[in-house]
Amino acid sequence: MYSDHFQGKYEVELKYRLKSKSDFLDTLHQMPHETMLEENAEADRYYDTPDRALNNQNKILCIRTMEPSGIKLWIVKGPEPDRCEATNITDADRASSMLETMGYEVALQVEKVRSIYFIGKFHITVDSLENIGDFAEFAIMTDEEESLSIYKKELEELAFKFGLTNRNLETKSYKDMATEITK
Repeated sequence: MYSDHFQGKYEVELKYRLKSKSDFLDTLHQMPHETMLEENAEADRYYDTPDRALNNQNKILCIRTMEPSGIKLWIVKGPEPDRCEATNITDADRASSMLETMGYEVALQVEKVRSIYFIGKFHITVDSLENIGDFAEFAIMTDEEESLSIYKKELEELAFKFGLTNRNLETKSYKDMATEITK
């Protein structure tokens, strides 16, 4: 089941900037894989307090809507780099209203086109963000904190099969990249 791929309180994720999205997808389609969704439009609303307390604590609070899949998520990341939890919600607008009632405000909105694939226990997202670029994220979610370094090595090995190395690694979050271009 696809949802099993997104369970856990830790996420090991390696994000690579793609020189050619089509070349990456050609390589993917030559490998055994499963497709969860393709070319899904995602809108992320990042929330924070007016004084940006969450940002200052290296925490992210996001409501994500995805179309045409209809998936809606409440996502919390940080403060540790690998800490990430997400849960399905049924009404993103109501969740947003509740956050705003509690004093949170939309600090940033980011839109992307995302496809999600599975190779074994790992998920690969291929993202396109206007004015930012194309990326592939290799990831796994887990509750096993002791396995994080092992998974990171396995993800690096998988990415290498796509011709991706540390030279292509992107360490900034989409939120940070979007913030830079809006300044």
